[in-house]
Amino acid sequence: MNIVVCVKQVPDTAAQVVVENGQVTWGDAPLVINPWDEFAVEAALQLAKEHGGSVTVLTMGDESAKEAIKHALAMGCKQAVRIEGPADADTLVTAQVLAAAIQKIGDVDLVTFGRQAIDGDNGVTPAMVGRFLGWPVFSLSATIPEIADGVVTVQRATEEGRQVVEGKLPAIFSFGKDIGEPRYPSFMGIRKASRAKVPVWTLDDLGLSALLPAVSWPEVMNPPKREITTEIIEGDSPADIAEKLADKIMAEKVL
Repeated sequence: MNIVVCVKQVPDTAAQVVVENGQVTWGDAPLVINPWDEFAVEAALQLAKEHGGSVTVLTMGDESAKEAIKHALAMGCKQAVRIEGPADADTLVTAQVLAAAIQKIGDVDLVTFGRQAIDGDNGVTPAMVGRFLGWPVFSLSATIPEIADGVVTVQRATEEGRQVVEGKLPAIFSFGKDIGEPRYPSFMGIRKASRAKVPVWTLDDLGLSALLPAVSWPEVMNPPKREITTEIIEGDSPADIAEKLADKIMAEKVL
């Protein structure tokens, strides 16, 4: 089975987003693999172990994206490809590029994604890639898919509960925490990942010309600062404090 897992490099979750000179920046925050994508890697590795085959890591980004690739390789993926895509790519452009890369890899049976990226939080890239490829999409998969005779069965997590859905391979999946904790990179995996040679593809390699994003940001600005004051209400007893708090709430017309 030929499996591709798509990953993205994002700022650390503790990073503070600010706007400088009209550009969004995370300052000097470290870049890490998108945490949701670790679940996609874990699912891909489990499927490869159960059904045989290998897992290829695929990402679009500049040279800094290699850290996300190394993390996935250290977890157990066999090879990786990085795509030098346009810097202003939105989800539409990203999906077009990833779909073209999957077609270039060839004979792919299954593609896994994290449920969303923590920087954009759109969560639509898996569905858009599936649309470009013409493949079924099993978003928010809550279990490792069961595969038999080219037919896949998986449970999807919804607000109402679980859905059991079926479809045929090749297919697209996105995963979240329901499948369990992803494995930690092993020491040997980290060493191998550090020496791995990752080919870099361009849009020309994928047969794509200049791609125009559907969304643009004419202006980006920091939100206005709000003055916040904190007042600690003290009293002789909890009842006294509650009474003072109620009076304060009424005076401030909160209620």
